[in-house]
Amino acid sequence: MGIVPIRQALEIAFEKKLDLVNVAPNAKPPVCRVMDYGKYKYELAKKEKEARRKQRIINVKEIRLTPNIESHDLNVKARRANEFLNSGDKVKVSVRFRGREMGHTNIGRQVLNDFAKLIEEHGIIEKPAKLEGRNMTMFLAPKAE
Repeated sequence: MGIVPIRQALEIAFEKKLDLVNVAPNAKPPVCRVMDYGKYKYELAKKEKEARRKQRIINVKEIRLTPNIESHDLNVKARRANEFLNSGDKVKVSVRFRGREMGHTNIGRQVLNDFAKLIEEHGIIEKPAKLEGRNMTMFLAPKAE
């Protein structure tokens, strides 16, 4: 409609039984639009709801191991990690070192490598094993299909 005084714009909106919505208040001159504001808000909420439904929330599940874990226990933990990965979650695998175990961090790294081999068909290593304080952590992500 071009540049119109505010009174005239309000009259036009009132005649059409619509709302005068200030789209860009900081522009020179301010930009307004004649529209049904309720319908606009409804459409906006509908689009937002649809976008929320399509997105997938990824959780990080943690599995804790020890450096002297038995092979059967390792297999049980790997099976649980596979379930997490199949459901689309990421897995944080951590090995906690206590006392004198800190002198043998290579054993913990070997445990994490064995664990990674057990789950290699369901997930990939996102972040390799890293020692942080008394914990050695590794992050696994689901395999992209």
